[in-house]
Amino acid sequence: MAFLALGINHKTASVDVRERVAFTPEQLVEALQQLCRLTDSREAAILSTCNRSELYIEQDHIGADTVLRWLADYHHLSLDELRACAYVHEDDAAVRHMMRVASGLDSLVLGEPQILGQMKSAYAVAREAGTIGPLLGRLFQATFSAAKQVRTDTAIGENPVSVAFAAVSLAKQIFSDLQRSSALLIGAGETITLVARHLHEQGVKRIVVANRTLERAKILAEEFGAHAVLLADIPQELVHSDIVISSTASQLPILGKGAVESALKLRKHKPIFMVDIAVPRDIEPEVGDLDDVYLYSVDDLHEVVAENLKSRQGAAQAAEELVSCGVDDFMARLRELAAVDVLRAYRQQSERLRDEELHKAQRLLANGNNAEEVLMQLARGLTNKLMHAPSVQLKKLSAEGRLDALAMAQELFALGGGSSDSFSDKKSQ
Repeated sequence: MAFLALGINHKTASVDVRERVAFTPEQLVEALQQLCRLTDSREAAILSTCNRSELYIEQDHIGADTVLRWLADYHHLSLDELRACAYVHEDDAAVRHMMRVASGLDSLVLGEPQILGQMKSAYAVAREAGTIGPLLGRLFQATFSAAKQVRTDTAIGENPVSVAFAAVSLAKQIFSDLQRSSALLIGAGETITLVARHLHEQGVKRIVVANRTLERAKILAEEFGAHAVLLADIPQELVHSDIVISSTASQLPILGKGAVESALKLRKHKPIFMVDIAVPRDIEPEVGDLDDVYLYSVDDLHEVVAENLKSRQGAAQAAEELVSCGVDDFMARLRELAAVDVLRAYRQQSERLRDEELHKAQRLLANGNNAEEVLMQLARGLTNKLMHAPSVQLKKLSAEGRLDALAMAQELFALGGGSSDSFSDKKSQ
């Protein structure tokens, strides 16, 4: 049995690479089933966000190279290109990594709350795909529990700061008075909902939400007094938008250089601030070449993130300690589970020997033998049979000079006396 956590994130790979390794929601079930089929992984889950694509796997043995090769082939990358930015964590390190990710300790913005929900979604999709079993299932539950404790017992979750918050913070640096600005939000998911909330709190009066389905856009727009439109209406809305923030699951750019150039002419080159939070990107990178556009990608939010890191280091230290406790507790429980099969086999063997001696005693009693003698014979016979296999093995260990095993046997059987010390003394001589 081996746990693996491997993938790429914002620390190891550029947004260009991350968007090529991202999984769409439609791909996940098929990808998970293919992953298990082609890599001999017994259990698997995939977490794919704008900042990371990670695979969580349980195998009989560690086969990280096979999994990396599958990931490279699936996304049509060279193995060397993927290896250059990928990381691999094994067993307790994999457990620690998952708990740190779910707790927001490995996020672009320290302590951001969205990642736990994304981790829960990854677990749900893996269950739907049938690739979650008892071991990875236990690990996910332990991960959720550790993340919840971090949120409850530390200040890392107070006044949550997200990529959405960082984007609005950048807008505040460019526009002295956000209340006089108008915003166009592309998408209607969780990230855009957070952006809308932050902009609304900053007093932005005109917010337009553009989405593929008008109904979903209307639900979000109603919450913040915004206006809902379809993606096809974006060119017209650009003319009136000072702030454009986009986060969709589209595999192709939604906003191109030509549309923005046309809008700038009608705006008489009044600047537009744009943040593309999506991976793959929603806004063509060439848009950033236009003179009156300030285009930022998710990787450009580092300065805002750095300020966030400073204010949360104390809470992060406390969170790391809670994660360490969570890892130790989970690994201890896992080791206990490893003993279950041995204990079950030992019990079955003992019960078989017991039944053999019991049936023998019952036959003797049925034949009229003395009950007290039968009981004595039952006790003696059961003791001899229970002692036989351990006695043979202990003599063999002693003959081989395996004193550590003898000392362990004494501890296993909870035997008193000083013979364990004598084993140690003999070993040291």
